[in-house]
Amino acid sequence: MIPELSLLCKQIDYQFKDIKYLQQALTHRSVGKGNNERLEFLGDAILSFIISDVIYHKFPNIDEGQLSRLRAALVKGDNLANKARELELGQYLKLGAGELKSGGFRRSSILADAFEALIGAVFVDSDELQVRKLIMRLFADEFKNINLERANKDPKTELQEFLQSRGRAVPEYEVVKIEGKSHQQTFTVSCCVESLEQSVNATGGSRRKAEQAAAKKVLEQFK
Repeated sequence: MIPELSLLCKQIDYQFKDIKYLQQALTHRSVGKGNNERLEFLGDAILSFIISDVIYHKFPNIDEGQLSRLRAALVKGDNLANKARELELGQYLKLGAGELKSGGFRRSSILADAFEALIGAVFVDSDELQVRKLIMRLFADEFKNINLERANKDPKTELQEFLQSRGRAVPEYEVVKIEGKSHQQTFTVSCCVESLEQSVNATGGSRRKAEQAAAKKVLEQFK
């Protein structure tokens, strides 16, 4: 049984003038017509704009690339899904039979979309000022603690840009070994760059971490 939407309104500290917008924001496309895709589209744009505005004024001396990376860190799907979990949006979602059976109310992509749709719903029901207040509340911790480290390029991006700026081919990564049990695996990844005689190996607790570590080693060789 879906809880009363008044509980969610109280949690986000916003009372809808027309509750149908909130109902639509929580309706997944698997239900059919009247789903949240249009509100998600709108919410995505609004969220990106307001967060861009906040970090633009908070960091007046950083360049466009750093601003883009800061914004991306804040609006990435995993972060929005976590915001949805904080609000317990999953328990309010209206899903089709298939999604309901497969546990769609826990799926990060569905939760992130619903969070964006919620932002869109508040905007349609009110105005930019109200939705800005909501975003400032929901992202208060991030805005308070955000720092330029999140704007720095990760080693893989830095290596790719370094090579492309010199007309060289992008690096190739390959998993050469996976060790350990499924819940605690260690990955060994090789990074191959055509201008180096040998590929470089590195390990990490995930494939991504191992690739970043290998890219960092290659950058150190070039530098």
